[in-house]
Amino acid sequence: MKEYEIIVVGGGHAGCEAALASARIGHSTLLITGNIKNIATMPCNPSIGGSAKGIIVREIDALGGEMGINADKTLIQMKMLNSSKGPSVHSLRAQADKITYPQEMLKTLNQQENLELREGMVEDLIVKENTVKGVILANGEKISSSAVILTTGTYLKSDILRGSTRTRSGPHGEAPSLHLSDNLKKYGFEILRLKTGTPPRIERSSIDFSKAKREDGDKTPYTFSHDISPLYDVENQEPCYLVYTNQNTHKIILDNLSKSSMYGGLNDIKGVGPRYCPSIEDKITRFRDKERHQLFLEPESLSYDDIYLQGFSTSMPTEIQEEMVHSLEGLEHAKILRYAYAIEYDAIYPTQIYASLETKILKNLFTAGQINGTSGYEEAACQGLIAGINASLKIEGKNPLILKRNEAYIGVLIDDLVTKGTMEPYRMLTSRAEYRLLLRHDNADLRLRDYGHKVGLIKEEKYNRFLEKKKNIELLKEELKQKKLTPTEEVNNVLQKLNSPSLKDGITIYDLLKRNEITLSSLIENHLLTLDYSKEVMNEVEIQVKYEGYIKKVEREAEKMLKNESKQIPKDIDYQKVTNLASEARQKLERIRPTSIGQASRISGVNPADISILMIYLRKNYNE
Repeated sequence: MKEYEIIVVGGGHAGCEAALASARIGHSTLLITGNIKNIATMPCNPSIGGSAKGIIVREIDALGGEMGINADKTLIQMKMLNSSKGPSVHSLRAQADKITYPQEMLKTLNQQENLELREGMVEDLIVKENTVKGVILANGEKISSSAVILTTGTYLKSDILRGSTRTRSGPHGEAPSLHLSDNLKKYGFEILRLKTGTPPRIERSSIDFSKAKREDGDKTPYTFSHDISPLYDVENQEPCYLVYTNQNTHKIILDNLSKSSMYGGLNDIKGVGPRYCPSIEDKITRFRDKERHQLFLEPESLSYDDIYLQGFSTSMPTEIQEEMVHSLEGLEHAKILRYAYAIEYDAIYPTQIYASLETKILKNLFTAGQINGTSGYEEAACQGLIAGINASLKIEGKNPLILKRNEAYIGVLIDDLVTKGTMEPYRMLTSRAEYRLLLRHDNADLRLRDYGHKVGLIKEEKYNRFLEKKKNIELLKEELKQKKLTPTEEVNNVLQKLNSPSLKDGITIYDLLKRNEITLSSLIENHLLTLDYSKEVMNEVEIQVKYEGYIKKVEREAEKMLKNESKQIPKDIDYQKVTNLASEARQKLERIRPTSIGQASRISGVNPADISILMIYLRKNYNE
C-alpha cells in the first residue's frame, strides 16, 4: 500500500489550494478527484472576488496561495467594487474565463513537486484509534497517509433538482459521492443537508444587447496578486450587461410557484438554501413590493458564447424557465443552452471542527470548503489553503496557524463557522467583520505575508520584496512628517484650486494629507511635492494617514478582544461541574468546546453572565 504524508480528497478550489500548500511546504501529497478534467472548474458564476470575497483572494495570495495569481492570468474583466466608498469596503471582482482558469490551475498542479494527481472516488477512511490513517476508494483500494483533507464540494450524496424531478448527480452531470457522508456519520459526525443553485446559460447571439445597459471593466489596471503586474489589456476587456426583471416575469413565477422544486415541485427537500444568494423565486416571494430586480449578463469565456444570467437562479421546470427568460427585455428570443437547477448535498456541522480545520471527532482529518457549510469559490479556497498549511504543521508536530478576527477575513470566516456554526450555506460579507477597517484590500500582505513566509509558502525573493515595501512605507511616512508647507501665495492658490482651506501657519505634508480633499498625487501634480516611491507605497501611506484616528480606535477595540482570546479554556474542562451556568450555555459550551474565553463569548446562547461564571470557575480551579 503506497503511502503519502497528506491526501487531499476533491479537486475544486479548496482541494487545489490544500494540495499546493502541503506540497510546497515539502510534504508528499496525493490529490484524488473524480475527474481530473474538472479540476478547479467553476460550476456556478464566472467570477473570482466580489464584495469581501476579493479581499479573501488577496489574503490567499498574501499567504502564498494560488487563486489570485490564477485569476490574474485568466481574467477577461476586472473591477474595483465600492471605489466611491471608504477603503475598508474596496474589493476586486474579476470575470474569469471558465476555460482557461481550470486549464492554468491544472498546469500549475501538474508542475508542482511533491504532488501527484489521481482519479478515483473516495468512499471511506482508514481509521485506527480515532485517528485517520488514509482513505479507501470505491473499488476497495486503500491508500495510507499521515493526514487527510476532505474538500468534497457539493458532491456528497448530491441531487440535481428541477421542477418535480430529482436526479442523483453532481454539478453538470458528474458522478456524486454516494457513501462518504454515510461513513462520516458512522464515525460520529452530524450531517446537515444544504442547497444551492445556478441560473440558465444563454447563447450570446440570441440576446439583443441594445436593450441592456453596458457595464465595462475599470480603466485602472489591478491585480489580486501582490507580486505580478497586470496581464490583461485594460482597453480590451469583455463587457457585462445589466437587465431587469419586470411585472410579467414576476407573474410567470408566481403563477407557477408550485412547480418550482423548492416551492412544492418536490416535497422531500431538506436542504437549506443560501440567504444571501437567493433564487429568483425567493426574491419575488420575499420582496413582492419590488417592481424589478437587477440581473447581469456575464460572459463565461472567450472560447464559447455562453452568457451567465447572474441573479436568475431557479429550480423551475425547463418549460417555465423558457417563459421566464423570454419575459426579460432583450432576451425575448434568447436561446437557453443550459437550464438552471438547484443542487442539494450533504455537509457537516462546522462546530465539529477546530479553528485549525482539523475535526474534533477524528484526529488528522481536516475539512475545507462546502463540506464545512460555506458557499463560494473564495470561501472554499481560503479554507483549503489553511487546511493544507495546518495538516502540514500537524504532521511536523508544530502549532497550527490560527488567524484572528482582527487579522483576516479568513480568520472571521473560520471563527464564525467553528463558533457559531451555520444552518445555511455561509457567504462572507463585509458586515461579518467587526474590524473591517483593519482588513482592507490594500494591506493584505502587511497583515499576512509574515505568516506565509513562516510556514514556508512565501520564498525569500518574494519576502525580501515585501520587506522592502514595508521599509519604504515607513520611510515615506517619516518623510511626510518632515516636509512642511508654509502659507505662501503659491501654496494657498493650489489649496484653493483643490477646494481646501488656505494655510495661516506652516503644516507638515503628513497633517495636510489628513484633509479629505488632499491626495499625494494632487500635491505632486501641482508641484508642491516630489516623491520617488511606487504608487502602491504611496497609496498605502495615504490610507494609513487619512484614517489614522479611526484605525487606532479599531486597534484598541481589537486589543480588548485579544485579551479574552489569550484566556485559554482547558481541553479537559467538565462543564457539568460549572454551577449556575444557564442550561443552553452549558449545552453550547459542551458541544463547541471553545478554546478561549473570547471564542466562548461569541457562541450564540452564551450570555455575559455565563462568561462571568465561567471565568470565576477557571480562576478557582485552574488558576486562570
